[in-house]
Amino acid sequence: MAGIPEALEQVRSALHAALDLDPPRGLGDDELLVALGALEGVGRLLDAHRATFAGEVADRSRVELGAGRLSTRKGCRSAAELIERVTQVSGTEARRRVSVGRATLADTGLTGQPVPAAHPHVAAALVAGSLGLDAAATIVRELGRTRTVADPTRLDVAERELVDQATGTGDAAPVRASADELAVQARAWAVFLDQDGTEPDDERAMRRRGFRVGRARDGLIQISGELLPEVAAKLKRLLDAHLSPRSGGGFLTGAERSDLAVQAETRTTEQQRHDVLAAIIDTAARSGEHPSIGGAAPTVLVSVRAVDLETGSGAGHADGVELPISLRAVRHMVCTGGIQTVVSDAAGRIIRLGSPERCFTPHQRRAITLRDGGCLIPGCTVPAAWCEIHHVIPDARGGPTHTENGVLLCWFHHRTIDSSGWGIRMRRGVPEIRPPAWLDPGGSWRKSTTSPTRLADRLDHDHAPPERKTA
Repeated sequence: MAGIPEALEQVRSALHAALDLDPPRGLGDDELLVALGALEGVGRLLDAHRATFAGEVADRSRVELGAGRLSTRKGCRSAAELIERVTQVSGTEARRRVSVGRATLADTGLTGQPVPAAHPHVAAALVAGSLGLDAAATIVRELGRTRTVADPTRLDVAERELVDQATGTGDAAPVRASADELAVQARAWAVFLDQDGTEPDDERAMRRRGFRVGRARDGLIQISGELLPEVAAKLKRLLDAHLSPRSGGGFLTGAERSDLAVQAETRTTEQQRHDVLAAIIDTAARSGEHPSIGGAAPTVLVSVRAVDLETGSGAGHADGVELPISLRAVRHMVCTGGIQTVVSDAAGRIIRLGSPERCFTPHQRRAITLRDGGCLIPGCTVPAAWCEIHHVIPDARGGPTHTENGVLLCWFHHRTIDSSGWGIRMRRGVPEIRPPAWLDPGGSWRKSTTSPTRLADRLDHDHAPPERKTA
């Protein structure tokens, strides 16, 4: 075993010398494609051993080993992270190797009897170099979802058929199936193998429930998962409650208010659902009913350089996600959650730590809620409890954290207030709204509130005798 690294280094050197080929640009079309296939064949042999070694690392990092886990002893949270550190591959690739490696790893039982691999046909094809890691991962993933409910004999048949399709062997597979084509076939097999079909099965649903936060892609973080029916019903009802076409309060009345609200809404239904979910998360985080982290309520730490914030160029970084966030998002979070200045020298040593600048207190929030009622933007039905408090005059320009400088805005309208064209100002402590020019050219400033008590006061004032009206 001690000679494996040396032997692999010899193989690597030999491959390096053997593959010191002329550039492919000089090859003919057919010759180019034949060479490409041959290179892939070499890669498949390497893939098989990569998966085998990853499976062994994962086996030595089993949870039941506790502090004796290989990954723990090497300072990593999981086998995938350890593989990622050693090989410099992505986390996704490391997890894929672990999945295939575990599924194709033969073992020994407690009595000393050999225990075959969970996917013996995949394992054999990998060792033979006829099956690549991508196709193997597809088979393992799709069939693995049915392993707890499928008949073992049928599962074995499905695995063998899929391997034949991937390797181009057998009567039904005249040519190799690509990984994407194999995924379609594997999903069809999974439906066939699921003995419960579409019938409701509470135990099966409980096993399969889950929620996943994915990796960054095209500037967004993907989420996926399966919800229990009752959880999905609650979420849909909550979304429906805030996406219904009912008119909201504002500074206009009657048909004028309804028309303006319809014109002002430019978001798709999917975007509105996203924004409602954002409000739900923010509301839950500040409710005080969730576990604390480090002695404080769950708080996202966002870092940004002062020079970037001042010049408007660059980006911020939020702990827990790999994507940078825009400066507009940073300003939004600063307005909502405050800011703390950390000064470091050129070497990175912290030389000054400022105090966190004060956010609106619960007492101030209650007072602003009574005055504004909910999001100030006409037609928006997001309630006050889901809203954030916006500094009308930003803190960076000297705006105080005071009830006469704070108004309620929902997550979306707060996030876009600097670019949407809506104007907000305070006059003697009362918020006023002006619609964007594209919505209401020449629009004037008007008071805005959905507070029942404030609306009642306005009705009293509007319909009171002249002698009772006050400025």
